[in-house]
Amino acid sequence: MRAEYKISVITVNYDGLKDTCQLIDCLLASGKDVEIVVVDNASKNDESQELQRRYPTIKVVETGENLGFAGGNNAGIKAATGDYLFFINNDTLFDDFNPEVLVERLESDSKIGMVCPKIRFSWGSRPIQFAGYTRLSPVTVRNRAIGYGEDDHGQYDEAHPTPYAHGAAMMVKREVIEKAGMIPTDYFLYYEELDWSMAIRRAGYGIWYDPRCTIFHKESQSTGKQSGMRTYFITRNRLLLVKRNYPWYTKWLAYLYLLGAVVPRDLIRASRSGDSDQVKAIKKGVNDFFKTK
Repeated sequence: MRAEYKISVITVNYDGLKDTCQLIDCLLASGKDVEIVVVDNASKNDESQELQRRYPTIKVVETGENLGFAGGNNAGIKAATGDYLFFINNDTLFDDFNPEVLVERLESDSKIGMVCPKIRFSWGSRPIQFAGYTRLSPVTVRNRAIGYGEDDHGQYDEAHPTPYAHGAAMMVKREVIEKAGMIPTDYFLYYEELDWSMAIRRAGYGIWYDPRCTIFHKESQSTGKQSGMRTYFITRNRLLLVKRNYPWYTKWLAYLYLLGAVVPRDLIRASRSGDSDQVKAIKKGVNDFFKTK
C-alpha cells in the first residue's frame, strides 16, 4: 500500500457493515488510485476487524468510543495522507466514481477550499437531495437545499458557489483544515458541517457545488426521521449554531424566535400527539443547550 495519496476517501462506520461494504466495493471497483480510510466509531459487533479482514488494502481506524460525525471524521483526517480529503457517508454509492473532477474544481482557484458533488437519493426515480444550499435565515435559522425532491433533468448541471457544504459528501483541501480547523465536535450529530462551512468561509475560502460528480444517498437509517435522538440534537444544535456563529445583533432575535415560538410549538404538537419521547427530547435539548459553555 502506498504511503501517500493525492485523494483520501474518509467514511465513518457505526454498526453499518453492510452499507460500508457496499460503498467500499463501489470504490474499489472503480480502479481509482485513492486511499480509503474507514473510521469505526466503536461498532458493537467488532466491525473494524471484519472490515480489515475483508479489505486488507484499506486503512481502518478504531476510535474505541462513538465520537459522533465530527469526531469520527476528525479521526479520519489524522489518519489520511491525501492532499484532498473526500468525506462521504457510508450509506452512499456511485454509478461513476470520478473524484478527480472535484479536485479539478478545487485546483481551479486557490480561494476555493471545499466542493460538494450533486447528491441524489438512491431510491425510486433517484430524485435530487442537494444541488447547493441557500443561506440560513438570520432569524429562523432555516435554509433550503436547492433541487430537493426534484427529478434530475439536468436543471442543476451548472457548477456554482454554495454557502454551506452537505455532510453526506464534501471534498476539502488539507491546507484549508490547517487554517480553519477540524470539524467542530460540540454538536456530535447534525449542524456540524454548517458550522464548519462558516469557519472555512471566515478563513477566506469559498465553497462550491460541482454536479460533474454525483453520489447516491440511501439517507440516514441510524436515527430515524422522528426519533427522540434526532429531535434532541436538532433542538440543541440549532441553538448552538446561533451561539457559536451569529453576531450579537441577530443572535437574540434568533433565540427569541427559536425559544419563544419554535420550541413551544414543537412541545404542543408532541403533547397533543401523546409522544412523550419527543417532549422529553425537546426539553432535554433546550436544557443541555443552556449547559454549553
